Amino acid sequence: MTALFCSGDAMRGGRLHHNVSAHPFLGAVKTAPHYRMYSVRDAFPALVEDPTGGVPLAGEIYDVPLAAIRTEFLPDEPPELELTVIELDDGRDVLAVGLRPGVLDRQADELTDITAHGGWRTYRGLAEPT
Repeated sequence: MTALFCSGDAMRGGRLHHNVSAHPFLGAVKTAPHYRMYSVRDAFPALVEDPTGGVPLAGEIYDVPLAAIRTEFLPDEPPELELTVIELDDGRDVLAVGLRPGVLDRQADELTDITAHGGWRTYRGLAEPT
């Protein structure tokens, strides 16, 4: 199994949660403080590593087999995102999706920096699931 960090609509209550809901929920977590988050066309979030200006960002981790990541999770991810490895605030490394290199420069007019919100749910004004 593989720990997969979700920070957008695959989280509990999101429209893509069905892509991970069959797999064990390992908990709500935060990234290490060296990431920024952007809203892409106000449709989905994107993580970008920023060692000097990042903050801890909220998300959830699930224990998902690599085959399920390939067949159930990644097919619904937008082309601007790619699979990557990020660090959590407790030092663990986990898989996540992040903004592809170059997208920040090529599509800057489609990106809004939402880092100050601390996560996608807060930015969207959504309540934490109970």
